[in-house]
Amino acid sequence: MKQASTSETHLGQNTLSWSTLLSGANLIRSIALSGGVALHAVNLYITTTILPSVVKDIGGLDYYAWNTSVYVVASIVGAALSAQSLTRFGPKVAYALAGVIFAVGALLCAAAVSMPMMLAGRLVQGLGGGMLVALPYAMTRIVFPEPLWPRAMAMISGMWGIATLLGPAIGGIFAELELWRVAFWMLIPLIGLFGAMAVIVLPGRRGDLAPPPPLPARQLVLLTAAVLAASIASVNNDRLWSLVSLLLAGLLAYALMRVDARAPQRLLPRGSFRIASPLGALYAMSALLAVTVSCTEIFVPLFLQELHGHSPLQAGYIASLMSVGWTLGSLITSGLQGRRLVFTLRASPLLSLASLTVLAALVPWPGAAGWRLTASICLALIAGGMSVGLAFPHLASRVLQVAPEDEQDLAASSIMTVQLGATAFGAALAGLTVNLAGYAGGPGMDVANAARWLFTVFLLAPALCLKLLWPRAADD
Repeated sequence: MKQASTSETHLGQNTLSWSTLLSGANLIRSIALSGGVALHAVNLYITTTILPSVVKDIGGLDYYAWNTSVYVVASIVGAALSAQSLTRFGPKVAYALAGVIFAVGALLCAAAVSMPMMLAGRLVQGLGGGMLVALPYAMTRIVFPEPLWPRAMAMISGMWGIATLLGPAIGGIFAELELWRVAFWMLIPLIGLFGAMAVIVLPGRRGDLAPPPPLPARQLVLLTAAVLAASIASVNNDRLWSLVSLLLAGLLAYALMRVDARAPQRLLPRGSFRIASPLGALYAMSALLAVTVSCTEIFVPLFLQELHGHSPLQAGYIASLMSVGWTLGSLITSGLQGRRLVFTLRASPLLSLASLTVLAALVPWPGAAGWRLTASICLALIAGGMSVGLAFPHLASRVLQVAPEDEQDLAASSIMTVQLGATAFGAALAGLTVNLAGYAGGPGMDVANAARWLFTVFLLAPALCLKLLWPRAADD
């Protein structure tokens, strides 16, 4: 114990140095923990880029958006299970288990001969991916001394930026070579490498870890069922049954709100489901902003290839501009306060409205895209991403400020839960929109009309956000 204390004292003198985090055993720990997050993030962009090639090979265009819905919902469940796994098995086994689950999912995706098999793989992969994302944040406090926590958190978060650069390139190259399965195969040895590092350097089970809170199992089941019902609506050719499925999704979502409000172990803090409350309004705005990104990022690569003749590599990178815009927006506004912050928050939904309006006007144009048209679409995507980046960090900070004092930890973790949940519902509704607009496969398929309706319908999200954000921003 004395030796460990001496080490912590020494590290405390290097708080501002990256060299301490990236040297010796800490380097291997850093690679193992950040590597898992990087694989999860890169996998998202790889899959988005190669999905048009996947459906051309194995079919299942009707279930296109399900790949995102299934993966994201499974990620929420995986993230919720990570605390249980960490306490029960310890860091070493918990991380290895997450890696094995993720690898099994990648194996199923690589071997898929039909869309149901692909979706099964995405489900398993999302479960492991959610654990791989959540565990590093929890493990940072276990495997690194406190002075290194800020650096470690920054390194882990930075993996999403790397994924924006690598994911479309990897997916695009394999798609153009008609080797989309290899994009999944390559994930297996990489997760094996990071898992082996984790087994070597991470500690085993510890007796001083506090027991995790009970799992909000009923809420997770209701959330999964609601997203599934919304997804079923998107593949039903009978509009009456689609309406029934949507109503069922709404009822399940309402049941989730009622159960979570009364449960001793909640998924979200108290007051989260009341729009009139500050916390409810903040969550609603965060969800609406996330929906605009999910509907766009999922289908833009497909539309760009089908309507404008872009290659998978080009389409993947163009779609990733939304993430670039999100990052730029977050960096630009990170230090804003007072009136400048209020102005920026008010501008966020307006920028999103402008972005979706431009996309609704330009993306449906068929034929080879000229550079002016492509440049305009790129600018619209960057603006759409920036609209989220301008507001989301401040909304997240505000959530922590207004959340009940006894639920601060829950509020911190619920920010990602709300974002992922909104992404899952957004993907399901986007799939429903494009299918009803004529992009369900078959001889009468109308891609241009589907693109036009998708961006037009989702204009409602920033419009609703504008109604909520203006009075709230004015109050601040």
